[in-house]
Amino acid sequence: MARRALTGRATAAGGPGGELLRRVASLRASLPPAEARVADVVIAAPAWVLDSPLAEVARRAGVSDPTVIRFCRSLGFDGYQTFRLRLAHSLGSGAAFLHRDVAHGDSPADLAAKVFERSARTLRDVAGQIDPVRLEAAIRTLAEARRIEFYGLGSSGIVAADARHKFFRLGLQAVSYSDAHVHGMAATMLAPGDAVVAISSTGRTIDLISSAELARAAGADVIAIAPPGSPLTRCASVALEFAVDEDTDIYTPMTTRLAQLALIDVLSIGVALRLGPGLATRLERARDSLRDRRLADPE
Repeated sequence: MARRALTGRATAAGGPGGELLRRVASLRASLPPAEARVADVVIAAPAWVLDSPLAEVARRAGVSDPTVIRFCRSLGFDGYQTFRLRLAHSLGSGAAFLHRDVAHGDSPADLAAKVFERSARTLRDVAGQIDPVRLEAAIRTLAEARRIEFYGLGSSGIVAADARHKFFRLGLQAVSYSDAHVHGMAATMLAPGDAVVAISSTGRTIDLISSAELARAAGADVIAIAPPGSPLTRCASVALEFAVDEDTDIYTPMTTRLAQLALIDVLSIGVALRLGPGLATRLERARDSLRDRRLADPE
């Protein structure tokens, strides 16, 4: 589904309301001004929003009713009622967001606790953001593809290489490119029946967007793993969108990378299940080829 491009930096904010409010706060700075006013109302009075009809929320934000609906869709929901249901679940979970970044003076134990806590929270949140219909479409596209190419730059390029390894082991023709010039050229040589998985922490990298557009022009399907509403998702056949509370303009993505890797695992397992029982035999032969290269277990 094509969406309007969202630009700008995500911001981190605290306050009650659990994971959904954290997503709203993260995307607020990149929303159009009118939708940002709706976000302000949600962040300031989430319990009030639960008990209020759409028109009341629009009136309090000083926007039109359709703007509230566009706000909900920018977050990945199909409408206001679906958004309210998710908000009710988030508020009822008791999982209030605590912004606990690593600080000078943290002990190694504190550092480990913060990093693991943030990582676990991110994976739980992203699991609830992935659209199951789109996920099914992505798995079907990859399982039926003649050739799969994974594109990424920077840390997302490393994720692309990991994806190539996982799909290569399934016996599929899979390659990865993390150089902008190379995947730009490779995209022009694709054909109908091929598939590209474009991975980006921001969804705003010009070279990656260009390669995705070239792949579509060549007739290939493009699966985008990127933030909601980003320009990369607009040129994709299937957009697997999620928002992570992380400033990717300044810091190397950390929890975003974990979410990308987990989603690649979901895709590879889904494709493996679609390929059927014959895959098990091929995987067993691959394991056999590695046994002689490992030290035996101690007695």
